[in-house]
Amino acid sequence: MPMRTTRRVFLKSAATVAAAGVVAPSIIRPASAQGGTVRIGMVLPVTGPGADAGRFALNGAKIALEAVNKAGGVLGKPLELVTEDDQTTNPGAVLAFSKLASQPDLVAFLGSIRSTQNHAMAPDILKTGKPVAFGGTDPVLTQLGNPWLFRFRPNDSFSARVIAEYGVTTLAKKKWAIIHSTDAFGTSGAKALTEALGKAGATVALDQGYTNQSQDFTPVVLAIRQSGADVIGSYFTFENDLGIFARQLRQLGVQAPWVGSASIVNVTALKLAGPSLYNTYGVADYAEESSDAARNFGKAYRGVMKLAPDNQSSWTFDAVTVLAKAINAAGKTDPKAIREALLAIRGHEGAEGTYNFDQNGDGLHGYNVVRNDKGNIVFDKRIDFYKA
Repeated sequence: MPMRTTRRVFLKSAATVAAAGVVAPSIIRPASAQGGTVRIGMVLPVTGPGADAGRFALNGAKIALEAVNKAGGVLGKPLELVTEDDQTTNPGAVLAFSKLASQPDLVAFLGSIRSTQNHAMAPDILKTGKPVAFGGTDPVLTQLGNPWLFRFRPNDSFSARVIAEYGVTTLAKKKWAIIHSTDAFGTSGAKALTEALGKAGATVALDQGYTNQSQDFTPVVLAIRQSGADVIGSYFTFENDLGIFARQLRQLGVQAPWVGSASIVNVTALKLAGPSLYNTYGVADYAEESSDAARNFGKAYRGVMKLAPDNQSSWTFDAVTVLAKAINAAGKTDPKAIREALLAIRGHEGAEGTYNFDQNGDGLHGYNVVRNDKGNIVFDKRIDFYKA
């Protein structure tokens, strides 16, 4: 079923409005939508340093939206997506969610892939009392006692265990440098990795934080050289930071193996860093060859967008798909009924993995390990910790 708002039209209109200093919402609906729709809201970066990633997120959601509507929609009605620009900032995310939450007919939402933005929105999410699917990986987010938060990527307690297991067991490296942002995502990831390495019998020679949107990582790279670490583990929030770090790391002659969190294999990071990321490893929630569902999503995404997907688009694809499934299972748009239907989902094969929601709202419980082979992301293996 065709959609009235195309990717080109959305990006052009968003850029025009942003240039004028005002960011307007976009409504994405089937062209034939008549007689009412079921509406969900989406917070995403249209402007700011995360705008490139925001385009991937929107594309994944739109592909899912079209698939849902072709299959009959939700409760016999077309599903519609309403978006607001978070401007890649915490205040922007709070404002964007507030605008969406003020529309009483929105039945659920997609939050941010940035943990720090989800933390900022969490009080208003609790107050609104409707399900919010999000992609931030800080484990604390689903331990806030907020019943409306549902995570559509694995949390960092799993990524840290996989990074440690792969680096220590497969790469046989025991002396680590941990590089991380100083926001909620980076600090929680670094803490979890330190704990996992300790249990694996490895040591941390360097724990080095950095501020988001840094332009020069030379002091960080020099600290790695001086530490004597023989492997790097990282948690980068923004792909542009990772790209700068990767180039400076190689320019200053550091060739140690590098196992990073999911941002190391994001399409934006790969474009920015190029050969500087060759032969690095990542824990990737989305890996195209990891399952039939992942391959099917990759095929669909490439068919529409003419480029490879990454986890910026896969989690939003799964979020829209699963929200539609839960609303249909609930048989109504009552928030509590949708929440219970989400918690009941078991064995759903998504692009990111197999969804089995626990009572905290975590749907995924493992990661894929991948390698950068001259710019191609090659699947190695899946490590999963889910127990029924």
